Parts: sequence; C-alpha cells; structure tokens
Amino acid sequence: MGQKIHPLGFRVGITEGWRSRWYAPKSLYGEFLVEDQRIRKYIDHQLNRQPPYAAVAKIEIERTRNEVKVILHTARPGLVIGPKGSEVDKLRDALENMVGRKISLNIVEIRHPDLDATLVAEALAEQLKKRGAFRRAMKQRAEGCMAAGAKGVKIMCSGRLGGAEMARRETKMMGSIPLHTLQAHVDYALARSCTNYGVIGVKVWLYQGRYGEEVEGIDVPRHGMRSRGKRG
Repeated sequence: MGQKIHPLGFRVGITEGWRSRWYAPKSLYGEFLVEDQRIRKYIDHQLNRQPPYAAVAKIEIERTRNEVKVILHTARPGLVIGPKGSEVDKLRDALENMVGRKISLNIVEIRHPDLDATLVAEALAEQLKKRGAFRRAMKQRAEGCMAAGAKGVKIMCSGRLGGAEMARRETKMMGSIPLHTLQAHVDYALARSCTNYGVIGVKVWLYQGRYGEEVEGIDVPRHGMRSRGKRG
C-alpha cells in the first residue's frame, strides 16, 4: 500500500482533457514536445515569477499545420492583456521569435481563484516566503476554498517549517477527497516556496464535486474525453 499517483495523470483521457492537443509524425514529435515545454516555462517565468504576477494557472497548447494556439487560464486577465492589448502583443512577439512559428494567444479568465489548486498552492507558497505562520496560512487557505464552494480540500506542507532544524510534514484537511474515484473532479497542484532556511514544498488537492455537478462558474475542459456509463 502507499502507492501514489498524480490525480491529473490518473484522469487524463478519461474525464480530463490533455494540456497539449496535437498530432505529429515521429520525426517531429520530440521537437514539438521540447517546444511546448519551452513555451510553458517562458510564460510561467514572464507572468508568474516576476511582475505583473498575473496568476496564470494553466497553459494549454493546440497546433495546426501553420499555427500554434496557446490558451492561458488566468485569474488576472487585465494584467496579461495590458492597456489596449500591449502586453499580450509583446508576449506573442517574444514567443514567435523563440519558436519561429506563428502564435495565437487566447486569454481565459478564472472566475473563482479559490477553486483552482494551482492558484491556492502558489498563494500559500508566497505567504510562507514572507515568513507567515504556516499553520494559520494553511487554515486560512483551506477555509477560503470551502467557503468558495469546494467539497473538500487537503493541503500538505513539507520542509523546514517555521525554520525548524529538522524538516517535517504538516497536513490540513477539510471535507472529503475521493482520490480513487475517476468521476470525482479533483484538482491537484505542487508549488515551491524558497525561504531563507530552505525550500518548502506545498501540495494542494481540491475536490470540486463530480464531473457535471461542480460549483457553478468552474471551467471544466471537455477535450478528448470518452463518454462513460453511470458507474464510470
């Protein structure tokens, strides 16, 4: 027992769609894969790791014969777009120079940031970086998720918590997290908080209800899913 699996990888192709959606011949597959990774890394560095801190939670990539379509899911679309679209034009030009292909950028707003595991994990990691009390921060985040309508949340922090000499792990859990149920919409994220006394890892599991019964306003990707029976 004790075997663990990534909740997204467990559901991809069954109830969750792929984050990259394209086909390629064998000779180009590796090149496209590396290109996707470079695009994701660049966008994350430009928009999440330095100002404007645009809270980009998910990056989806689609390819046609001549164009690469990048879909950004963000809680702060105004910061990504900029005044009169100036920032998004700069980002598009930088990506086109980097990969040498035509890039199309789409911005999708995340209406409930407290129901997105990536944004919750990043916000908690930022609090820990500013030397916030970890137990209070974990409790506040968990309560915020439940107040926003989540059915369950689990937050785990690992490392030298509070600057302790010995690293340890603390967990905060509210509601239910049915990890083995494929029909349960469980969002998962991992973030790192680089503090003066070492790196603290933050993991968040967020149960939003069964697929089709989630809190109103959650954007559920439906690409590449198979239809399943009542029992899944």
